[in-house]
Amino acid sequence: MSKVYEVGIIGGGISGSVTALQLAKNEIETILFEKNESIINGPPFCHLHAGGNLYPDITDEQCRLLMKQSIEMARLFPQSIDRRPTLISIPKTEKLEPEQIHRRLKMLENFYKVLIEEDPENCVLGQADNYFKIYNIEDINNLKDKQKVEFPLTVDDWMCNAVKVIDFSKLKMPLFMVQEYGWNMFRVAAQAQLELETTEYCQLKTNTIITKIEDLRNKKLSYNWKLYSGNDVYKVKYLVNSAGYNSGKTESSLNIHSEGFIEFKAAYISKWENSPCLLPELIFHGERGTENGMAQLTPYSGNYYQIHGMTDEITLFKGGLVRDTSKDGTPLFNDKILIKLNSGWDTDEIYSRTQKAISFVSRFVPLFNVASVGGPPLFGAQQIVGSDSNLRVAEVNFPLKTYARSEIIKASSALTVAKKILEDFQIYYKDTVLKKDLSEKMQENRVSKEDITHLAEEIAVKRGFNRSMANLVIKNT
Repeated sequence: MSKVYEVGIIGGGISGSVTALQLAKNEIETILFEKNESIINGPPFCHLHAGGNLYPDITDEQCRLLMKQSIEMARLFPQSIDRRPTLISIPKTEKLEPEQIHRRLKMLENFYKVLIEEDPENCVLGQADNYFKIYNIEDINNLKDKQKVEFPLTVDDWMCNAVKVIDFSKLKMPLFMVQEYGWNMFRVAAQAQLELETTEYCQLKTNTIITKIEDLRNKKLSYNWKLYSGNDVYKVKYLVNSAGYNSGKTESSLNIHSEGFIEFKAAYISKWENSPCLLPELIFHGERGTENGMAQLTPYSGNYYQIHGMTDEITLFKGGLVRDTSKDGTPLFNDKILIKLNSGWDTDEIYSRTQKAISFVSRFVPLFNVASVGGPPLFGAQQIVGSDSNLRVAEVNFPLKTYARSEIIKASSALTVAKKILEDFQIYYKDTVLKKDLSEKMQENRVSKEDITHLAEEIAVKRGFNRSMANLVIKNT
């Protein structure tokens, strides 16, 4: 092909897709390659992670950065945000104390106020003074006799419903209801794909695998990189590697080796046919990797629930965290994990792991023990840069000129990465004039809520899930 693109992006995950959107909004001609039929597949995300409240061990600095990034992404994808709160609790088996959670929430509340003062549009997690609420045993007992709330509006409404299903005798007091919202991956994928398809500045190539990269930076051509896919050849000036856990494989021909970990994880989909009421997201903290690891129950529309259980028998896997790769950059996972990544799951294992996940949650939500398998697992592998496998905030690396390697751990970091890639692009192409910022409300050419819902349902069904999972629990106005 004779055409030269200004930027080529390998990988249409959340990072690659948001980077393509940022570039296209600035009228930088881009081509995005995705190996699957649609963009933004696994690893799964279901929660904004504002403030990092799922991770007690990370630093306050990481928590503040996650909150800032989460707010940016909520503004970017408003039709994918499920505006229901998250109940955070600590089982009596754990060393973690509620006072530690309270201190962090107060710190985040103050930081949220600062962000809103900087820009009132950052007020996307509810009013700052209502960012979280504390519930003591007396508060819980006062709610027990109240009727469940069909359409919860306040945190007390949500807590009233939670009281109907949770065994509080197993939890330390107090509990915390936090304005941390859900994030629907199917709707994110739909909005991003529709916007990329409607812009004239990005060519989206799905079902396309880049098999070879040729570095031509020293040839003094009008382009720096040549990308091969089957019989097709693509020329680009600036190259972005957003291939996720396959980033090392993509770089094998460039003699680049990045230090870090790759971790395989899975979440499980269950169906609670006669769920008694709408529930907030439920977090039961626990030490990662132990038999009492964190349990997370995330509600979807249609009485579907996603489950994380941070044990080796549920979300984590023996051999699921590796540091090394083979010579061609393939992660050195064991054969069982490689089969899942490349060929799919065995039906019996889907059933057994989902049932273990249901039982894990039922320790705290006894009525949930009647739930059943609701679909295939959401799974994938993510890279963790550096020597700290507990890191939850990472962004982007620039190991070569006109080359970027996206290294996000959490989906909420995607816009931060995109902005840094655009800044690096400008170093080499100084004539580029920035026109727009994705953090602004994009009124022009904004795709409709109806189109997002239609495509999101189509994506969910094609990936093996019920179409109702593509809808929000709480409808946005």
